[in-house]
Amino acid sequence: MTLQHNIKAVIRKGENNFVAECLDVAVVTQGSTLDETVANLQEVVGLHLEGEDLADFGLAPDPRILLTFEVELVNAKAKALVW
Repeated sequence: MTLQHNIKAVIRKGENNFVAECLDVAVVTQGSTLDETVANLQEVVGLHLEGEDLADFGLAPDPRILLTFEVELVNAKAKALVW
């Protein structure tokens, strides 16, 4: 088994905040700014993995968080398909 060096996570804009969700470990957090959300994510992932054998999660030693930020398109309209 190849151990992963990155923990993948995505940040989405909520109604009043930002929400971060890890795709590789069961962690979700939020913040009122992007900086706060990233800091919260770093903290909760660290706490979640503290004292654990990272290999049990498929992770290499000293993994990093790889973030994707999801944004909506502006002025994009779907065109109806006519058959």
